[in-house]
Amino acid sequence: MKPQQSRIGGNRTGVQMSALDAREMKHRSEQSLVPPAHVPVAAALSDMRARYVAEAPQLGSLPPPATVRGVLQAGAALLAGNSQQLLLDKLGERLAFERSSARLYDSLVVKLRATQGDDGDELLPMELLLRIRDQEVEHFALLAHAIDRLGGDSTAQTPGADLAGVESAGLLQAVADPRSSVLQSLHAVLIAEMADHHGWELLFALASAQKRDSLRIDFQLAAQQEAQHLQYVKSWIERHTLGAPLAWQGA
Repeated sequence: MKPQQSRIGGNRTGVQMSALDAREMKHRSEQSLVPPAHVPVAAALSDMRARYVAEAPQLGSLPPPATVRGVLQAGAALLAGNSQQLLLDKLGERLAFERSSARLYDSLVVKLRATQGDDGDELLPMELLLRIRDQEVEHFALLAHAIDRLGGDSTAQTPGADLAGVESAGLLQAVADPRSSVLQSLHAVLIAEMADHHGWELLFALASAQKRDSLRIDFQLAAQQEAQHLQYVKSWIERHTLGAPLAWQGA
């Protein structure tokens, strides 16, 4: 397959499309960027943003333990010098992100089938894509089970989960957009996989630090699978762009 290229169309967004208008726009923008001497606009905006930051509440909260198991788990973690709240928040964060990751791959599968058929193509095999999607779902279930084992509520939205949902919303929009190509969709998936890979490494390190051996083993396997996902997506992007992986890989 040849590297994918963008077509030339009726794009008139650049200023070079109209030299006269470009000069006028430049002149007016230079005038508007010079505020009156008695109005320190930049300083005022900075002060206003600083007040918002100082007065804003935190981004959500963790629910209190709703079961006896949860209370006991939190107490045991406190006696051991561990932060049960931090671990539950990070678990909730990954849970929300894995949900979005599965939806990203669902959207990518739809797009690939619409353009390449049920088998995909030689550079992006459908069978492998579906396997990655299923592993994302398995990771979601693993995280929900881990939260429940710790006495938490896997249906609660933690602060980290709230942030992850907002972060991944733009990626989902990019892949679900019917105008974006497979290659452009893969770029959004790459961003997700990079964040996901680091998130699992962090969870593994946190479980190791808190001596939660059963969780650590599960997280290590998930982190290894996510590392493989990342390499697959990088390779697909390079092949669709260059026709081959980057030369320095594996050197």
